[in-house]
Amino acid sequence: MSDLAEKVAKIHAPLDKTLLRVLSLVLGFFHVAMVMWDPHAYSEAIGGFNAVISPLMIWAICSSMVFGLSFKPHNWYWQILFSPYFSLSILIYLTIIYVS
Repeated sequence: MSDLAEKVAKIHAPLDKTLLRVLSLVLGFFHVAMVMWDPHAYSEAIGGFNAVISPLMIWAICSSMVFGLSFKPHNWYWQILFSPYFSLSILIYLTIIYVS
């Protein structure tokens, strides 16, 4: 691993906990299930699918699966792309909007 990849891995180390991985998987599966079950109702609950929310949701769900299944990319750019900081933030935000 390069020096930059090791630094990014150290930044992600605090989130490398089993409970956070499970939370990531549960949130990812929850949002996939809601989209698959009734996309229209889910869209209304989160304020509609648009050019910002849709790509961020898809990216966050994919990233949560990578993190939740304990896959650890070796290159720094993949580590940043699949960062649990971003994916968990987006999925928690969507969950709060959906529930409220």
